Amino acid sequence: MSTQPVTVIGAGFGGLATAIRLQSSGMPTVLLEQRDKPGGRAYVYEKDGFTFDAGPTVVTAPGCLEELFALSGRQMSDYIDMIPLDPMYRLRWGDGFQLDYSADMERMNEQIAQRNYADVDGYRRFLKYSEAVFNEGYVKLADKPFLDWWSMIKAGPQLAKLQAYRSVYSIVSSYIKDPHLRQAFSYHTLLVGGNPFTSSSIYALIHTLERRWGVWFPRGGTGALVQALARLFKDLGGDLRVSCPVERIETANGAVQGVLTESGERIATRAVVSNADVMHTYAKLLSGEPRMDGMRRNLPRKKFSMSLFVVYFGLRRQHPELAHHTVLFGPRYRELLDDIFDRGVLADDFSIYLHAPSVSDPNLAPAGCSTYYALAPVPNMEKGNIDWPTVAPKFRDRILEFVEERYIPGLRSDLVTTHMFTPPDFASELGAHMGNAFSLQPTLTQSAYFRIHNRDPRITGLYFTGAGTHPGAGIPGVVNSAKATAGLMLNDLEMQNDQSQFSHEPHFGS
Repeated sequence: MSTQPVTVIGAGFGGLATAIRLQSSGMPTVLLEQRDKPGGRAYVYEKDGFTFDAGPTVVTAPGCLEELFALSGRQMSDYIDMIPLDPMYRLRWGDGFQLDYSADMERMNEQIAQRNYADVDGYRRFLKYSEAVFNEGYVKLADKPFLDWWSMIKAGPQLAKLQAYRSVYSIVSSYIKDPHLRQAFSYHTLLVGGNPFTSSSIYALIHTLERRWGVWFPRGGTGALVQALARLFKDLGGDLRVSCPVERIETANGAVQGVLTESGERIATRAVVSNADVMHTYAKLLSGEPRMDGMRRNLPRKKFSMSLFVVYFGLRRQHPELAHHTVLFGPRYRELLDDIFDRGVLADDFSIYLHAPSVSDPNLAPAGCSTYYALAPVPNMEKGNIDWPTVAPKFRDRILEFVEERYIPGLRSDLVTTHMFTPPDFASELGAHMGNAFSLQPTLTQSAYFRIHNRDPRITGLYFTGAGTHPGAGIPGVVNSAKATAGLMLNDLEMQNDQSQFSHEPHFGS
């Protein structure tokens, strides 16, 4: 029986969830994180007494998180308090129209009828479509790896029947006629890095996922949820090491041999799971492996998600009247998305996602104060040649002015502190290729089998988890990728779910 551990690189949600599954199954696991605390994109900034969650801040499908605790007979409620949000989102337009997106069907119908009565029936029919896609794309496939053509062929007929080749916006528009409501029911793909006009309609399942299980907020912020998962991993006996960037994944004869950290430590390992950016993994961590030459050539040709510009800010006044999540739509929709995804233009207008966590948890700000971030989708560094060091302060001021005019009067006079995160920060701090925010875009030709496989077919003992692999970005996506990846590893290593140790020497799948 080998005593070598397995190694997970990156303690984002995908890495944490994978490490917890492996450790829960009795597989000794080392989790390496380059930053000074776990979380990956779900980092936490603390400034002038304010606590800022970097993201992701929309928590859906809590059952996939609860399952991580249940694996070892624990309850998530013993580690973290989850607060349901209603409305799940507030959506606002410049003409004054507001939609409080709720799981309460009667409430939704009333608001839709005020805008366009005919769309009440259209919304009902759209939800039936969303439920069908949810049952096929999430319930059946979200935690199943797509490793070969046969797996795609088996899913093909039903996906074709559900018109997965169409875009989310196209499907929504076939049911909904009002332009504002079309935006309201198609923008969700932006939360997983996709353009509503090019993302596969399979992602319409997000509506059913949210309506069925709600949108939640962990008391203490997303960072508190990360800490709960890290605590669970350590309670299980897992080895979590922060401030431990990886220099190289060592291979020999087509198999993983170990991991070399930037400090010079070599960790012999039976297998490696990368939760790092997929391009970073292939181009840097595996730079000496000739079997990866093809991936290093081909992967940059794929479409990576847009980036984000995020302004974190604290105010000396509270605003309990605000919603926890608000989307402020700008004057353009398709044209703005074309600027971001295709033309690489930093437009004069923008749409904003505003996060106001102290509405739900005042302890995230000093007494009497409140904490926020405003997020604007922007081109990634491949698409846009933008001088961010020069542009960023001006862009920040424009965003704060926009939010003040549209939603928080007196914002700038109440401003206590700000912090920015730009596309170059995604590249330098997260190793994200061209500063992308969500890895590969969720188009049909970059989904399921066409994403990075959960198990690499070229190097024995190399696995992937997180946004770049199946099923994709978002907390449910990366946590389900962990389930798919851990399942492959346990099978490859001939582990039984109820065993706490290996029965004999492992044999990796090819």
